[in-house]
Amino acid sequence: MKEVIKIEGGHPLKGEVTISGSKNATVALIPAAILANGPVTICGVPDISDVQSLSTLLKELGVFVMIKGKDHIVIDPTEMKNIPLEHPAVSKLRASYYFMGALLGKYKKVDIKMPGGCYLGPRPIDLHIKGFKALGAEVNDEDGYYHIKADRLVGNKIFLDISSVGATINIMMAAVYAEGRTVIENAAKEPEIIDVATLLNKMGAKIRGAGTNIIKIDGVQELSGCFHEIIPDRIEAGTFLIMAAAAAQEMTVSNIIPQHLESLLAKLEEMGVDMDVDVDRVTIRGGKPLKGAAIKTLPYPGFATDLQQPLTTLMTQAEGESKVIETIYPERFKNCFELAGMGADIEVGTSNCTVRGKTPLTGKRVTATDLRCGAALVVAGLIASGTTEIQEVYHIDRGYCDLDGKLKKLGAKIWREQTE
Repeated sequence: MKEVIKIEGGHPLKGEVTISGSKNATVALIPAAILANGPVTICGVPDISDVQSLSTLLKELGVFVMIKGKDHIVIDPTEMKNIPLEHPAVSKLRASYYFMGALLGKYKKVDIKMPGGCYLGPRPIDLHIKGFKALGAEVNDEDGYYHIKADRLVGNKIFLDISSVGATINIMMAAVYAEGRTVIENAAKEPEIIDVATLLNKMGAKIRGAGTNIIKIDGVQELSGCFHEIIPDRIEAGTFLIMAAAAAQEMTVSNIIPQHLESLLAKLEEMGVDMDVDVDRVTIRGGKPLKGAAIKTLPYPGFATDLQQPLTTLMTQAEGESKVIETIYPERFKNCFELAGMGADIEVGTSNCTVRGKTPLTGKRVTATDLRCGAALVVAGLIASGTTEIQEVYHIDRGYCDLDGKLKKLGAKIWREQTE
């Protein structure tokens, strides 16, 4: 039996939705917590399947994990043991690679299966490996495993050829216990990196420059437990803003940091969306005609690749031609073929697509090929005539906390069914 999401289109959204804690921060914060020598409490944890997979891996390592209330997780690594990570959960999510940096930092040795996650074309971790080697580690990969070890970790200057979020965080975690100073140049600037650095600094790490392109880490000998609240999820917030622009009568998206969404908000305004931006919320009113636009995905603070697919759905409802250029994950266009089956006029090229609107969409059976493709299809289902059935919904559950529940409260007609 497989679970599908069904959406009956044409029901306008209205009301307020509260955004959950950041998925992309959470999946790094949980592995980072094992660097402490005492309990770490993280609040604002989204209820997503990636958190369950990470909790499974923590338990494999002998870490005490407890979910408290709705969104608190307590992680106590006091009785932790550094054993090879070969549980199937490693292959379920790409973020399992954060255990490389955390375990290398703490124990100077890691044995782990190659990480999994959504397939978005080649996503090599060579920059992570380059960073570990610069700190003094030996790295071997054989038979689907990485074996990483070091007699000692010594701070070094590391230049990232691409400002990779994963590599920046992984090197930062490996470097907190290294001797001397580590300098990461051309570091990624995403808000999630600042959040991980904030957690580590609360534990006693000495990290400066997070959020800029140069991060300095002075190694310490001891990290203690702490309490930390996760930042709001800018990608979930952006997805709901796009849903509001597509299908809302009047809708408020709250618990957000508008500064984290400036590139999207500017693009929505350019497309003609009627909205008010406040300190921690954005209100959108529907009904105005939309104009086509062009976007090019770039590392933060540029347009987020994770919002490219949902925005492409909105572009089908804009007058004229829209253009998407994808510079982060060139293969991130599987959603376009699903949208074309629903009636969209989309032409896919190499690392780009052209959308001609406005076109009516018709509900069909479609497949979420990855997490953000799933989000794009939910947007499509809300505005399509008839019923849309989305398959492979486990992708959606990896990154969105109670998406259907939140949409129901806004007036959407959305439900789940079991199918053969």
